[in-house]
Amino acid sequence: MAQIKIDLDRRLGELDRRIFGGFIEHLGRCIYGGVFDEGSPLSDERGYRTDVIEALAPLRMPILRWPGGNFVSGYHWTDGIGPREERPNRMELAWHAEEPNRFGTDEFIEYCRALGTEPYICVNMGTGTMDEAAAWVEYCNGTGDTYWANLRRAYGHEEPYNVRYWGLGNEMYGEWQIGALSAEDYVKRAREFAKVMKRVDPEIELVSCGLNGWSEWDRIVIDGLVSQVNYHSVHLYTGSDDHWSNVLAPHQAERALTTARALIERARYEQGVEHPVHVAYDEWNVWFRERAEDSGLEERYTLSDALAVATYLNVFARHCETVKIANLAQMVNVIAPIFTNENGLFLQTIYHPLRLYAENLNGTVLDIHLECETYDLAGRESSPWPHRVADLGPFRVLDAVATLDPSSGDLVLAVVNRDPDRSVEASVRLADGSFGGSATAREVTGDDPGATNDFGRERVGVTERSVKARGSAFEHEFPACSVSVLRVPVVR
Repeated sequence: MAQIKIDLDRRLGELDRRIFGGFIEHLGRCIYGGVFDEGSPLSDERGYRTDVIEALAPLRMPILRWPGGNFVSGYHWTDGIGPREERPNRMELAWHAEEPNRFGTDEFIEYCRALGTEPYICVNMGTGTMDEAAAWVEYCNGTGDTYWANLRRAYGHEEPYNVRYWGLGNEMYGEWQIGALSAEDYVKRAREFAKVMKRVDPEIELVSCGLNGWSEWDRIVIDGLVSQVNYHSVHLYTGSDDHWSNVLAPHQAERALTTARALIERARYEQGVEHPVHVAYDEWNVWFRERAEDSGLEERYTLSDALAVATYLNVFARHCETVKIANLAQMVNVIAPIFTNENGLFLQTIYHPLRLYAENLNGTVLDIHLECETYDLAGRESSPWPHRVADLGPFRVLDAVATLDPSSGDLVLAVVNRDPDRSVEASVRLADGSFGGSATAREVTGDDPGATNDFGRERVGVTERSVKARGSAFEHEFPACSVSVLRVPVVR
């Protein structure tokens, strides 16, 4: 029998709820036809899809990144302000599309307010200039009698938007990126962007453009910008048609976060940087099927993918002292948990673990001890992505995290059973305390690892059941190929 041992005094740190952040980009049907659909009977008078807003509400996203993504490296934000009828229609070179500019800065801020989320804006360091970036900060946050602040007021927005988070470019290391740079050239340019942006508003927090956390690019950028920024970004996607490769690949994020933290702390020590610098894991997801530009990146997710997403969230929780922001890429239609058409939407498989974790994980992350069967991926790994994780194994079949909710005092235990065929019986033991009665278990599972959802057909959803949990231990069976979130009262 598997063993999950929990000591309420063994603590890893505090979970930052910003790890449940989202990301929207002007790509395919994410913005137009996704979050924003003018003329649709499903949209409000502002053009926002109300069914999408309702579906997003349970995800409780604390932070939303925009406008890209690759899109931002050719985006000039002044095209997207003022009367919509007067905004230019532009060629969009990142994704070979046309950009009508009907969803711009003001619409994005208004959308964030509707969702109750903090805006996170990434600036154009491809075709953009320092003046343009500084003006964007002034337009959003300016309080004085200055041109860009007054222009915001003239367009009907008297109060400043107070946008706190600003990214210094997107994936500037990539040859696919408009205006791609070497690491050294990026550092030189980003330092000047940071200088003028902070002079406009000293209170903003900046995110440097990272790669995968362990690369030479990351080392050079961290060394060059650690004194200027508050976060260093990491982008990492995984995915495979092979179930075990798919559900274990998110452990690559453990490598990324461990290495990035070491690089950051080394640079802070050597340069005497006193302020903390954390990781913003601002693009992550399962993504490997729909990668062609003409596909719109409209990935259809399986139960196996839902387990991989839950494993990512477990990794972020375990590394709570390193990663303070994470943004699932993306939110609607494009590699997303929500999929729309002109008549409505359906919730993809990955939506359900995202919701359960956002609703339940909170507070202190506990350092649990887990004993169970393992799986060795060596010699069996399959993925279209270049990174490999087999060397980090063997991997436990169960992957688990626990948090202690400060408001209710409940223990929340999140467990992913990656075995596609067998349930796992586990003993859950508590040191120096006892379980206070019946627990609630919410489970995401389905008929098989390849199960998908579609319009009018939900093969993967959430079920709920009560579990008896009294004394210092209880036993629980975690279904095959499942994500389980247990909320258990504890008494000390």
